[in-house]
Amino acid sequence: MSEKGCMKCGSNDAAKKDVAMTGTGLSKMFDVQNNQFTVVYCKKCGYSEFYNRQSSAGSNLLDLFFG
Repeated sequence: MSEKGCMKCGSNDAAKKDVAMTGTGLSKMFDVQNNQFTVVYCKKCGYSEFYNRQSSAGSNLLDLFFG
């Protein structure tokens, strides 16, 4: 039976942030940040997972991070 927690260090202390990033081509050249993600990260070791905000709406991202 495996314990839930960070995949790298096992900590249960996590947080999440919303970030925006540029894509490729013209959006990169003009610095258009049209890709939006939610980042869930371990506060102890910094391990991070990115989730596309459009496809992950409605799910509990902290539950996905901890398995």
